[in-house]
Amino acid sequence: MHVGTKQEAHSLPRDIEFRELCGVPELKEAERLQMAVWGEDDKPDNSDILLAIQHEGGLIAGAFEGDRMLGFLFGFPCRESGVQHSHRLAVHPDSQGLGLGEKMKWYQRRWCLENGIHTVRWTYDPARRVNAGLNIGKLGATAKTYYDDYYGPMEGINAGVPSDRLLAEWHLNDPLVRLKAGEIEKVDMLIETPIRVSIPKDFQNLLDQDRKTALAERLRIRSELSSAFANGYQIIDFDLTGHCYLLGRDDRA
Repeated sequence: MHVGTKQEAHSLPRDIEFRELCGVPELKEAERLQMAVWGEDDKPDNSDILLAIQHEGGLIAGAFEGDRMLGFLFGFPCRESGVQHSHRLAVHPDSQGLGLGEKMKWYQRRWCLENGIHTVRWTYDPARRVNAGLNIGKLGATAKTYYDDYYGPMEGINAGVPSDRLLAEWHLNDPLVRLKAGEIEKVDMLIETPIRVSIPKDFQNLLDQDRKTALAERLRIRSELSSAFANGYQIIDFDLTGHCYLLGRDDRA
């Protein structure tokens, strides 16, 4: 999944509506929002394909303050029954830092459960702390699959290093996810001392200022996570303060 947000640590101070997009004008607006987030060199998902996918059961949604679109989310059905692939999540630069990304993902969970979907999967850049903190730390997704240079060379904010991606797996009724959603108060898990894999505090800044070091960090993270996955470990949590993944073998009590 392409994710465009900043650190999201504050509650929303405004009246925001989360809903599916309606009509071509709103789908066109979603194109403009994507370009505002990722840059004009990174082509947006266009309104034609969004409309077709929406008609075939995909989720094309937004966060709105009145008529203004602040966020955009795009998910489509997979070949497996009950599974959705979440492809895009974007928050307009003017509205980042308000927690909209997380709110939109919880909206996606509700929508999916109402429509018979039990699992959502997406790819994301494993080196970006904000994405890891949201996907793993706040939503309760897990990961055990690493893709080397998934998209090939990219433009915009992703230019300059291989486009490595993790596959996040969000099991919507998993006890850990339900705990993060506030639906239950406790989850009993037996987990051995976890492996820790650190990531940069600000990978984008590192990429902008020191591309050689950014590449070295990309390759280190790739090596450490791929090795752990090959030995039966999976990402089970993210340390938001220490900006590192926690990997273990998850044996529920």
